Amino acid sequence: MSPHSLSTTQVLACGAVIVTLSMGIRHGFGLWLQPITQAQDWTRETFAMAIAIQNLVWGVSGIFAGMAADRLGAFRVIVVGSVLYALGLLGMAYAHTPLQFTLGAGVLIGMAQAGTTYAVIYGVIGRNVSAEKRSWAMGVAAAAGSFGQFLMVPTEGFLISSMGWQQALVVLGLASLLMIPMAWGLREPGFGGATAVPREQSISQALREAFQYPSFQLLMLGYFVCGFQVVFIGVHMPSYLKDKGLSPQVASYALALIGLFNVLGTYAAGALGQRLPKRYILAFIYLARAVAITVFLLVPLSPASVYVFSSVMGVLWLSTVPPTNAAVAQIFGVAHLSMLGGFVFFSHQIGSFMGVWLGGYLYDKTGSYDIVWYLAIGLGVAAALINLPVKETAITRPNTRAMAA
Repeated sequence: MSPHSLSTTQVLACGAVIVTLSMGIRHGFGLWLQPITQAQDWTRETFAMAIAIQNLVWGVSGIFAGMAADRLGAFRVIVVGSVLYALGLLGMAYAHTPLQFTLGAGVLIGMAQAGTTYAVIYGVIGRNVSAEKRSWAMGVAAAAGSFGQFLMVPTEGFLISSMGWQQALVVLGLASLLMIPMAWGLREPGFGGATAVPREQSISQALREAFQYPSFQLLMLGYFVCGFQVVFIGVHMPSYLKDKGLSPQVASYALALIGLFNVLGTYAAGALGQRLPKRYILAFIYLARAVAITVFLLVPLSPASVYVFSSVMGVLWLSTVPPTNAAVAQIFGVAHLSMLGGFVFFSHQIGSFMGVWLGGYLYDKTGSYDIVWYLAIGLGVAAALINLPVKETAITRPNTRAMAA
């Protein structure tokens, strides 16, 4: 690593707070589905479409946020993202039409998440943490996002019940601005000044190399499934449980348990990624998700079964993130890591769009979420098989000297 690199402790501390806020706030959006649709007399598909667009915009914007972070540094990107987050939450609070709601919840927050979550933070980690600790460090950052879900979802439920859904969004908008001082700790030497970080490839060369490499394509396909499963469950499970006669508190506790156990799962996945082939870790996660959903649908529904399912899914929830991004860094190096991570994440967000939108669309058409649950199971099995052929060794570049891992 460069002698001018940031300390690992500083990178992880500041990155953890940013991811905790950014991911924590978004994980609770499902709690607003019924309050907002009932207050505005909208269908569930209206709300679901806005969140689906949010995920799609997040994915598209993540590519450009990654490019900007690789070239200008993460600090500026995170500051812009934090401001957009606050504006988007205010837009959700005061929207009077579906279009206004979609602009706030969908477009602004989607762009905000692109600049304040994993692709940008993992780029800083990749440039400042040695290869020997990189997967572990990515696991720590992902665990922070999981802790944010555990911390923020019950907080958001409390805010909605105590002050109403609209004022709760305003409070969260102010809280999102706390990411700005944390971004100050991620200012990297060599960005935004006269000196530039040396790169052996242009952006177009890096993209051409990645998209022609089969393992990169397989990682993208697997990540599509990850997005489909977690966003469908995160947004629609509260309404699914209420439809089945369970209290709103069960849904809040369920989402909180996902966040709590995700702390363990993401940390473990990052740590294991230093010792085991990442393709095996990913295949196990996707297959285990399919099994967990199947069992959940087969057993009688009760608060206890919901909590067990949420705990198991929590271990598997974002545990795909550290091994996927560490594999990209291991194969291609770190010079364009934020950008390449942004493209992989774009596939994740296409899956997220399909999961959350199909959940609302098929519910409105059939009165049930059953079809989407079955799709989530089938896709989990497919993703497990897709990840097995991934080659994780550093790519050979005959025309350039090997990039440092």
